Amino acid sequence: MMFCLSFSSISSNPLRVCVVGSGPAGFYTAEKMLKAHQQAQVDIIDRLPTPFGLVRSGVAPDHPETKIVINQFSRVAQQERCSFLGNVNLGSSISLSELRELYHVVVLAYGAESDRSLGIPGENLKGVHSAREFVWWYNGHPDGQNLEPDLKSTDTAVILGQGNVALDVARILLRPTTELATTDIASHALATLEESSIRVVYLVGRRGPAQAACTAKELREILGIHNVDIFIQESDLLLTPVDEEELKSNRIQRRVHELLSKAARSKPKHTGLNQRELHFVFFRKPNSFQESKERADHVSGVHFEKTVLQGVSSGKQIAIGSGEFEDIKCGMVLKSIGYKSVPVDGLPFDHKRGIVPNDRGRVLSDPSNPLVPENGLYVCGWLKRGPTGIIGTNLYCAEETVSSISEDLEKGRLIPSSALPKPGREGLLQLLHDRNVRTVSFSDWEKIDSEEKRLGSSRNKPREKLATRDELYKTIS
Repeated sequence: MMFCLSFSSISSNPLRVCVVGSGPAGFYTAEKMLKAHQQAQVDIIDRLPTPFGLVRSGVAPDHPETKIVINQFSRVAQQERCSFLGNVNLGSSISLSELRELYHVVVLAYGAESDRSLGIPGENLKGVHSAREFVWWYNGHPDGQNLEPDLKSTDTAVILGQGNVALDVARILLRPTTELATTDIASHALATLEESSIRVVYLVGRRGPAQAACTAKELREILGIHNVDIFIQESDLLLTPVDEEELKSNRIQRRVHELLSKAARSKPKHTGLNQRELHFVFFRKPNSFQESKERADHVSGVHFEKTVLQGVSSGKQIAIGSGEFEDIKCGMVLKSIGYKSVPVDGLPFDHKRGIVPNDRGRVLSDPSNPLVPENGLYVCGWLKRGPTGIIGTNLYCAEETVSSISEDLEKGRLIPSSALPKPGREGLLQLLHDRNVRTVSFSDWEKIDSEEKRLGSSRNKPREKLATRDELYKTIS
């Protein structure tokens, strides 16, 4: 009995932490919290039945090395003081104010699940999709199931944007499907890609090669795809003194420019052999999407305005329209112009920047007064800094947020000495049970994981993703 008493007195008021979102930002936050606070109990919730966020549904199937971080995240979830609860939707399953009642600390790390819009005519035509939807579709995300992109009726696709996501999407469209067949690409996507008629892809950017937003590693990979001819206008590669200045201070962009220059000089190898083509087009901004005369409501091309660069501050140039226009004919458009975060009730939100106003992770109701943050409410990841950076960027981001939490704990802001214990995990489970919300635990996920690997091994794939909620639930029950 004594043992029970002394044990319960130690853990009678643990620090209860809830992390919303189980991608890299969420898992790094949980890992840092568990390390920094031996008394902390951390619950990670996610609206999907599966953990790992964009590592599972964003990283391209032909980049398995990037997904190795899942092993580290799994070790975090398997710790006794940590739990994962999937299929819990902030907003519909539980409100933000309820979470704040249940926990001392709530960290929002649910990323960016929507898209920026161009706001130009024809954006709703069939055949115009966001790159995010397309990525979700080929990665077996349960919400990407119904996209059904038509890759048969056209041989040309235009991708707006030249960042890494744009390059991923272009690579999936152009890479031989025999190479994709041994990855964890969703089987419905592989079947569609095997029948694809797309042979020509345009990657279009508003600015020049000196400002291209991709990394050298991704660019090198797409330039090296088997049987693809690369087309770049050499005149686009001429640098102005301002470009030179920009490149001087940015090693990555210097390398990208070198790779593009080299590709522009090498002559096409396979002209006319039913080969595939990748065109890098610079200094163009989309003005409208054109509707097909043969197929009503379908896109048949993009009307572009040529742009020129204008310096706005030292080392920063923006693209402005020149009043000259040109068209690129195509039957499919993928917009890779940026992800956007979604606000929830009761959360301060900066709609212009698509982030939650915060000071080093502390949520601010009044951005002009950083001295009065929201008590016990924090952000990490894209919601905190905008949709930029690589997986590792979230590590530093989480470190900063967790150090803000630690400072607030030391100052006695989070658990006043008079406070009653918070219900935490037990309270959350009870509330979800009362609402008939079917939760998915980490051990449920492990069943899904081993079933996917089992299905994959028979097809020489690392895993065969279960891409619908029904298939996922069936595996657990």
